Amino acid sequence: MIELSMAELREITAYAVACAEPAVAIFERDCPDDPRPRAVLDEARRFAAGGNRTKTLRVTALAAHRAARTARERECEAAVDAARAAGHAGGAAYLHPLAKAHQVKHILGAAAHTARAIELDAGDDRDVGADYIEKTGGLAGPVVVSVLTRYPTAPGGGGRVGELMRSLDASLRQVTTDR
Repeated sequence: MIELSMAELREITAYAVACAEPAVAIFERDCPDDPRPRAVLDEARRFAAGGNRTKTLRVTALAAHRAARTARERECEAAVDAARAAGHAGGAAYLHPLAKAHQVKHILGAAAHTARAIELDAGDDRDVGADYIEKTGGLAGPVVVSVLTRYPTAPGGGGRVGELMRSLDASLRQVTTDR
């Protein structure tokens, strides 16, 4: 088991919200009638600011993932990853203290899906996604890096989103070895 404080979960969630915010703008442009991704960011922001982890936070996170399926049906591919980014931001509050690689998705999933949404929005320009991953590395404070390094490295697979997540994971872990 990994030690996790509520303060650390709030920091992880605040980081995930900051990473997902640009993606929600893409989603709202492409699916303006669907408030689900914005709703989860609002709930996650409340938790990060000191609120409780509520049932509403969990429900809105799951609803954002359903919004991704709706965006896929509308063939709005950038919006799919944008909604997933928001869902992962809400899910960050539920990072489990299990030393499993898949838990890294709770920490870095919002950043990776946002990077992919931005890539797709730019005509699948992978340089744009790589630039965003670099930017999100700079958003990760010492608490985020400390929590991340308690877990195994990001898992394999996951297509382009998985590649982006592993890139961010490696760069954040490098910060700790450079000190």
